[in-house]
Amino acid sequence: MKRIVTTTASAMALGMIALGAHAEEFSLDALIEAARGEPQLAVFDSTGKIVTMAEDFAAKYDLDAVGQKVKAHAQLEMMAREAMAGNVQGDVSIISDAPAAIAQLLPNEFGVSWVPPDLADVIEERYQDPLVVVTMANVWTYNTELYDTCPVSNVWELTQDAWRGKVAMQDPLNKSVYTDWFNQIESHGDDELAAAYEDFFEEPLDRSEQSAAKQWIAMLAANAPLLGSSDSNAAEAVGAPGQKEGFMGLMSSAKYRENAASDFKLGLCDGIKPSLGFTNAGVGLIASGTDSPNAAKLFIHYVMTAEGIAPQADDGKMSSNTEVGLPDGEPSGIGAAWDQLLTYDLSTAVEDFDTRQDWQDFWRLTYER
Repeated sequence: MKRIVTTTASAMALGMIALGAHAEEFSLDALIEAARGEPQLAVFDSTGKIVTMAEDFAAKYDLDAVGQKVKAHAQLEMMAREAMAGNVQGDVSIISDAPAAIAQLLPNEFGVSWVPPDLADVIEERYQDPLVVVTMANVWTYNTELYDTCPVSNVWELTQDAWRGKVAMQDPLNKSVYTDWFNQIESHGDDELAAAYEDFFEEPLDRSEQSAAKQWIAMLAANAPLLGSSDSNAAEAVGAPGQKEGFMGLMSSAKYRENAASDFKLGLCDGIKPSLGFTNAGVGLIASGTDSPNAAKLFIHYVMTAEGIAPQADDGKMSSNTEVGLPDGEPSGIGAAWDQLLTYDLSTAVEDFDTRQDWQDFWRLTYER
């Protein structure tokens, strides 16, 4: 059982967390030594890979740490509830719901962001406030057994009769990553989407009343996409071998593991306009009341290295450390096509969060089975 922080020393150590990356003199050796004198570290993430990551971290630094897979919404609730109760059980959370973390946890000081000072120069500046540990790709995918190349070159094609009922994806009413993506398109990719419209339909798109994003989303929703409760549903619909009729799909690049595990035939729609897909961000936060502040910072430092993030890099998750890439054997090959993605922009994260209900209502009104 974790103990409640009451000592002055713990409070002082906690206070150091909130300092900017360049505001403190940093010694990794001193951090390691301090971490070894602290209680067990509990770290959470929405991927089961966190268990292995915590085990490897504990072995590397000879300290006590445990990792647990916890869904993002549960992490948000736990961090807030434990902070208000003054009884912190979870010390570090990598939360894949960046908008909610930024809108709910940080303003209330339930969690804090810390950038390792010795890595600040190699971590993307746009992903330092708060610290983004990884970004995760969600990609347009086709069946390589049915097609030699992606059968779609422009996302507006997916709004046409030829693809009616043949686009597999998660239900935006149940997956906030998708409504965040809708808002990201409108905020940061609308011009590119309008240009893709003009390329496909050979006429300009009238955006005087609605954004390109709203028009494309409405047309896609009206074309009876096949909605599921998980990326696994989309991966099976698109990639299962032996199909006679092809589906397009949008799914996490992590599902490309199924090519080896289940003989799926998933392939990236390389070159599709205006983007191959999008990314969402996993932010790393330290609980404000942790009784292991040095171990928490050490774990953040660890996952910002190639060694620490390796289990997630195997699934195509990209570190915000620019010196850490994806391994050659990553199944999807997304590393070579990363520049084709609409990458997550933190500048509108709060707006993404605030407009979720609006986008859900919009989808509900335009969706047809």
